Amino acid sequence: MLTDCLQAPVMAPWSPFSLHLLLLFPLLLPLTRAHRFSVPNASFNHLVLAPDQGTLYVGAVNHLFQLSTELKIESMAVTGPVIDSPDCVPFRDLAECPQAQLTDNANQLLLVSSRAQELVACGQVRQGVCEKRHLDNVAQVLYQAEDPGDGQFVAANTPGVATVGLVVPLPGQDFLLVARGLAGKLSAGVPPLTVRQLSGPQPFSSEGLGRLVVGDFSDYNNSYIGAFSDAHSAYFVFRRRGARAQAEYRSYVARVCLGDVNLYSYVEVPLACHGQGLIQAAFLLAPDTLLGAFAAGTSQAQAALCAFPLADLNRSMEQARRLCYTTGGQGPNGMEEATVEYGVTSRCITLPPDSPESYPCGDEHTPSPIAGRQPLEAQPLLQLGQPISAVAALQADGHTIAFLGDTQGQLHKVFLNGSQGQVYHSQQVGPPGSAISPDLLVDSNGDHLYVLTSQQVDRILVAACPQFPNCTTCLQARDPLCGWCILQGRCTRRGKCGRAAQPNQWLWSYEDNDCLHIQSLLPAQHPRQEQGQVTLSVPQLPTLAMGEYFHCAFGDYKSLGHVEGPHVLCVTPPHDQVPPNPPGSDHVTLPLALMFEDVVVAATTFSFYDCTAVQALEVAAPCRTCVSSRWQCRWCPQGSHCVYGEHCPEGEKTVHGAQEVGIQVREPGACPQVEGLASPQLVHVGLESHVALHIQNLHYFQGLPASYYCWLELSGKLQKLPASLEETSRDSGLIHCQAQQFHPSMSQWELPVPIYVTRGESQRLDNAGDLHVTLYDCAMGHPDCSHCQAANESLSCLWCGDGQPACRYGPLCPPGAVEQLCPTPSIDLIEPLTGPPEGGLAITILGSNLGQTFNDVRIAVTVAGRICHPDPSLYRISTRIVCETSPAPSGTAGPVQVAIKSRPPGISTQHFTYQDPVLLDLNPQWGPQAGGTKLTIRGQYLQTGGNVSAFVGDQPCPIQEPVCPEAIICHTMPQAEPGEAVVLVVFGHVERKLFNTPFRYTANPQLIAAEPSVSFRGGGRVIRVRGTGLDVVWQPLLSVWLEDEAQVKALGVQAQDVNPRRSCGAPAADPQTCIQLEGGLLQGEGLNLGITKEEVQVHIGDGECLVKTLTLTHLYCEPPSQAPQPTNGSGTLPQLVVQMGNVRLTLGPVQYEAEPMMSMVPVEAQVGLGLGAAMLIAAVLLLTLTYRHKSKQALRDYQKVLVQLENLETGVGDQCRKEFTDLMTEMTDLTSDLEASGIPFLDYRTYAERAFFPGHGGCPLQPGLEGPGEEGRHATVRQGFTQLSNLLNSKLFLLTLIHTLEEQPSFSQRDRCHVASLLSLALHSKLEYLTDIMRTLLGDLAAHYVHKNPKLMLRRTETMVEKLLTNWLSICLYAFLKEVAGEPLYMLFRAIKYQVDKGPVDAVTGKAKRTLNDSHLLREDVEFRPLTLMALVEPGAAGAAGNSNVHQVPARVLDTDTITQVKEKVLDQVYKGTPFSQRPSVYSLDLEWRSGLAGHLTLSDEDLTSVTQNQWKRLNTLQHYKVPDGATVVLIPQLHNGGTVSQSLGQTGCPSGENTPMLEDSEEGGVRLWHLVKATEEPEGGKVRRSSLRERERERARAKAIPEIYLTRLLSMKGTLQKFVDDTFQAILSVNHPVPIAVKYLFDFLDELAEKHGIEDPETLHIWKTNSLLLRFWVNALKNPQLIFDVRVSDNENAILTVIAQTFIDSCMVSEHKVGRDSPVNKLLYAREIPRYKQMVEKYYADIRQSSPASYQEMNSALAELSGNYTSAPHCLEALRELYNHIHRYYDQIISALEEDPVAQKMQLACRLQQIAALVENKVTDL
Repeated sequence: MLTDCLQAPVMAPWSPFSLHLLLLFPLLLPLTRAHRFSVPNASFNHLVLAPDQGTLYVGAVNHLFQLSTELKIESMAVTGPVIDSPDCVPFRDLAECPQAQLTDNANQLLLVSSRAQELVACGQVRQGVCEKRHLDNVAQVLYQAEDPGDGQFVAANTPGVATVGLVVPLPGQDFLLVARGLAGKLSAGVPPLTVRQLSGPQPFSSEGLGRLVVGDFSDYNNSYIGAFSDAHSAYFVFRRRGARAQAEYRSYVARVCLGDVNLYSYVEVPLACHGQGLIQAAFLLAPDTLLGAFAAGTSQAQAALCAFPLADLNRSMEQARRLCYTTGGQGPNGMEEATVEYGVTSRCITLPPDSPESYPCGDEHTPSPIAGRQPLEAQPLLQLGQPISAVAALQADGHTIAFLGDTQGQLHKVFLNGSQGQVYHSQQVGPPGSAISPDLLVDSNGDHLYVLTSQQVDRILVAACPQFPNCTTCLQARDPLCGWCILQGRCTRRGKCGRAAQPNQWLWSYEDNDCLHIQSLLPAQHPRQEQGQVTLSVPQLPTLAMGEYFHCAFGDYKSLGHVEGPHVLCVTPPHDQVPPNPPGSDHVTLPLALMFEDVVVAATTFSFYDCTAVQALEVAAPCRTCVSSRWQCRWCPQGSHCVYGEHCPEGEKTVHGAQEVGIQVREPGACPQVEGLASPQLVHVGLESHVALHIQNLHYFQGLPASYYCWLELSGKLQKLPASLEETSRDSGLIHCQAQQFHPSMSQWELPVPIYVTRGESQRLDNAGDLHVTLYDCAMGHPDCSHCQAANESLSCLWCGDGQPACRYGPLCPPGAVEQLCPTPSIDLIEPLTGPPEGGLAITILGSNLGQTFNDVRIAVTVAGRICHPDPSLYRISTRIVCETSPAPSGTAGPVQVAIKSRPPGISTQHFTYQDPVLLDLNPQWGPQAGGTKLTIRGQYLQTGGNVSAFVGDQPCPIQEPVCPEAIICHTMPQAEPGEAVVLVVFGHVERKLFNTPFRYTANPQLIAAEPSVSFRGGGRVIRVRGTGLDVVWQPLLSVWLEDEAQVKALGVQAQDVNPRRSCGAPAADPQTCIQLEGGLLQGEGLNLGITKEEVQVHIGDGECLVKTLTLTHLYCEPPSQAPQPTNGSGTLPQLVVQMGNVRLTLGPVQYEAEPMMSMVPVEAQVGLGLGAAMLIAAVLLLTLTYRHKSKQALRDYQKVLVQLENLETGVGDQCRKEFTDLMTEMTDLTSDLEASGIPFLDYRTYAERAFFPGHGGCPLQPGLEGPGEEGRHATVRQGFTQLSNLLNSKLFLLTLIHTLEEQPSFSQRDRCHVASLLSLALHSKLEYLTDIMRTLLGDLAAHYVHKNPKLMLRRTETMVEKLLTNWLSICLYAFLKEVAGEPLYMLFRAIKYQVDKGPVDAVTGKAKRTLNDSHLLREDVEFRPLTLMALVEPGAAGAAGNSNVHQVPARVLDTDTITQVKEKVLDQVYKGTPFSQRPSVYSLDLEWRSGLAGHLTLSDEDLTSVTQNQWKRLNTLQHYKVPDGATVVLIPQLHNGGTVSQSLGQTGCPSGENTPMLEDSEEGGVRLWHLVKATEEPEGGKVRRSSLRERERERARAKAIPEIYLTRLLSMKGTLQKFVDDTFQAILSVNHPVPIAVKYLFDFLDELAEKHGIEDPETLHIWKTNSLLLRFWVNALKNPQLIFDVRVSDNENAILTVIAQTFIDSCMVSEHKVGRDSPVNKLLYAREIPRYKQMVEKYYADIRQSSPASYQEMNSALAELSGNYTSAPHCLEALRELYNHIHRYYDQIISALEEDPVAQKMQLACRLQQIAALVENKVTDL
């Protein structure tokens, strides 16, 4: 196997190839899994199936694979890569084709010849030659042409161009029919359709066989979709355009007879799927239908499926053939309905009428190829939301099923039912986004479908019936091939259900069928004790054969079923086979299944009940429970049994159940039962009592003596009392329970005791309801005499004075001990003890014997001698009186008295005092609306009354207990509005108000910022909160919450211990190790995460090291110059201690390094060494020390600068975040506005003209054909231009014209660009032709630069082809701009505009505070204040759309804005959703400030109030006019045009789109204008030398100030805009969205040029792609949004966009981006991002290169769609007129060039140009 796979193919000789193959093979081992085949890194092209043995063959790039039906690999062949070039014919020696290189070999055609057992495989290499391989082993090559001739070039040599074919078996030999599209070079001579030999001496040769001869293949550009055949004909489905009359593409089908090897029978007719686009895929469903999938609509994002009956198709073709044979192609109405196509000399003729029948397949004398004009139309069967790439179909079980594969890898199964199609299943087969190949195959059995994508082959069931487990899912799937086979119990195809032909055996979802079900059961349930019969009613029950039976399964028990029509009778299981009931239940429910053999036909549930278990469900009423259950149960009263079916014992009467049939009396009330008590329900404890009960329905017990018992439940125990029955009638009686004394332990004065009766000791009688007696005790709940006498008379309770006085039951008290009168009232407590003199205070009096009813105390209470009125609702017998005091003078005091009836009063020991509370003052006197203010109310007698409440206005003020006599403390509640509120205190019902000092609610404090926002966990940072109104809070509280540690970790933050401790096993640090301070620079981690340098203190001993810089990893401080003293107890060396808030870090001792000094050499030694040596040593030491000191100092300075720069950037970060938050809020509002109005894209015509003619304003071409005296020659001139347009369609003329013009020395670069744009406009309707011209010119340009410097190509726009390329990209990328890149680009522009407008902009110099361009940076600190003006909008203005009233629009401005700047900002708000060209000009309006009714002031930049000093006049601003925030303004039409502001051109039909110029810094009468800063005065000639030094110093100081002061503004602006810059670059440089086909097409062409010219340097190719697309188109779009959008771009916005565009340019450069101290600030800004952007560019190029190539057909189809976008005929004529002007300038040179070219002479191009000149200029020629 491996040996076969490793056989290298026969290729052009290239010795290293076999080594490459051996190295690559391990990477190509296939990955197979169930029903899928794939190979890593392989790309599949075609799939065919051998119809006899079912073997599959996969044609791939560089490989062929042979697979079994289960997709197991059987054999493999390697077909590439091959040393080849599409520009060379097959060669033997590499010298014959020097440009050849290793080329991948994609499979273009794969066919099976069953007769010869051969596989025909054609690749793209070697001009598409084919080879034969053995069907049993594809590695075995049967034939391969060693030196193929032109006639053996079969397939297209370009992968994107389709090739289709058929093997035609004819008697004696097989032939090959091949159709292919137009490919690259060397393919123009290959006809689109050929007949080729499959055997003989030259296989695949077309010599002597039929060819479809085409005049100019590129005119038609056939793109073939598929090839099919039936018994008689072969059919080819394709798309093409007409030669001249028909520029658009149409769909066609062509037919040839199978035996016609000369193609005499070729006929084609158009296909039309009603209202749809071009055909994308096709399939011939034998024997009678052609299916076609068409792209729906121009976007081709949808698809439609149409069916063309083959009979109609053949009829249409026969009609075309008949008309072309017999009537010259003329139809009955005289119109041409058939013709001979493809530019051949043959024509439709007039032959005898029987010619079509005589020559059914044509002959030499019959016209060919015939094309019918009348399309065959069909209505769509189905429409889908995805483009379709593959179609297959089959007919099975009498149904037609279509399979559609789409471009996203999904397979759709469609049921074709009559004239409608229905998708019943869709599934993802290939990887998302990978199109399904047109080779969609159904196996010979019709069971499986083989699906091919570029990466895998899948085997899919045609009908996946077994995957549906039950009948419901089977029918719901709506698969027309699936149905439910009832007796098999599974979902099957009809053919696999043995009795499908019989009724009710196979259920189909498209018929009115329901799954088989048990409709009813009789009986619906059954007693478990008996075995009975159940009847199942099953509608549509299938009929069984003799000897077959149904059976029923009750759970695990099965019984045979007897069928009677739709009913099945089954016997229930015996009682011992029924499972037990669940606990607490009276039945068990089992599944009941009707079965055939082991198959469940239908199923339900069935219940078995137990009557004996029913009575246990309700103990208090067993009979009633039995007879009222849902089962057929009855009650036997004598035996107390609940039974089923059987009768009670003989002679015993029965209580029948509610479910029994035919019984008259069966209500639950028929049960023997105790109705209720016949004796009193109340029974006193300790007294012998007799209980009697009523009993009903005694007739069940007549004549049956029995004993009865009463049962009482006392304290959880049952007490049995013997009872006797007294019959009062035949059916009722009384049960008398034995008398009994009850002595329960009672915790309450009443105790209910349940009671029931039994007959005997076990037969319980039903209780009709809740039956109980109530035990009570008079002593419980009656503690005094009043309580006792107030008790209910039915209780017979008396106050008994015998012994210990108590409340007793009457019979238990001796007659003489009963007391009729109660003792004197006793008062225990009074509260409150004080009250207001107005009275109305509720006093609570607690005691005993305080009356028996409320009437006793109604007028019995006095307080301090004043009547007190009791409240009846609050009165409690004997124990509590609540009364309301009467008014009394302040100071009145006395006891409380209660006098009951005529008894002596009870007098309290406490005294009540009337006192007058007074409110004096309040502190504090104001607080926030939110409440919470602690309010102290001072006064006197504030404890008056027990119910004191406070209010502030209408809001309660909860009081903080306790209330003091002199002060009340309460906390205010929230208030809706600020304002004053009166403080109110309520004492009972009496109010006291503090009118003189109200409490004032102020607006809530607003917190703006809290800094810092982070801290180390050790804390210790001072937090400063900034805001407004913070002083209204008297005791502010700042809370800081520490996040949960788990949450901190979840956020990716590492929680660090403040004081990490070493573990026991870690070695201790050496305490003597000294810290080396390199100039005070300390290193660490996370140093500035929670603190700033100002808060850090560093101490060395008792000295301080001044902190200068703090970053994430460095702390720099300046240590004391002298060694400090150590602190107490720190040793001999000073310790280095860093204090960060509460975190104290002791780093160790510090030893100062003493500067080495020259050793003092003794005098004796100096004398001995000599004076010269001493001086030499001293000099060397001094130099060494100096160098070492300087080096250390320089290193310290460098590190310090680095740290400071990092700190500077960090400081800018906070400002960026704040700005970015504001900007994102604004952008969110803008996004919502854009949803309504949309992005203001220019319409295509305006966009194209601005792109073609930049700098020419909005109307570069105005129709104007007539010159002076030419009015009468209008038609003639127009005719001349029409001929010029036709002449431009000649490629030779156009190329000669371009080359001739460019050779002229006086033909400037501007002329070249202008002519190129005129050609772009004139040929806009023929973009395919224009693209071809551009390709040719680019090829010439590449050949020119290859010999010079290839990297310089396309660097500038110096030639016409470069401008043509620019225009071509503008045309092709318009849709990409609108759909993808336009939105982020527009959002970037709006973000820039918003940021610029937020800061001051100098109207004279154009300098701005907020910019990215340092040359436009306002280097002065200008104080400004933002204002919001309310602009009045009149009805009908853009901002008032739909509003008939004047309304206000807020506009944000600055008080430093000039009036013109204000007008621009107001216009932006009023006309927010209106394109700029539709707005009024800012110079046509005045700004009027309105204040009050009559205050109208017109504001202007200059007026009499303007300030002029020293020849400098300052422009007026809002600050100048003192316009306040919130002022009302209105824009009014301007009545005069004056002032120095340059006027607008007005709103004409041609908006310029250019920038409005800034105010001129001009001198008028010696006066110069200025706005924010005065422009620098230019030094005059005589002062240059004197002032140059001073000027240089000033400029040097300004330049030095930029990084320190103003660079932060640039950094802030950059950080704020960063997201929008990233989004824009991402949209341009990402392949997440589909890359425009034009970009892929262009890059592929540049790759071809590089390969052609042998350029292998990737840097050169990178430069070409950059110059052609990114720098040519996208940089222009970035710098000039007005070329895309209807907007105005100010100078400041343009300056910022220039910086961003320059960044984009730097990102595209291949050279390393280096910056230094002298680099421009603009480059420094994005120095960090440019490497990331470079990676994006490189990835963009790599992704495009790896994507699938753009074919000619796809590109031409896209260009044909774009061609109709620009439809302005007058402008095209004007373009031709201007183009002719250039031709006129060099008329002689052009004529000479045309006459010198021999081909042009044959085509008479010079003559045609002279004719045009005669028509246009009335020029006399030699014609």
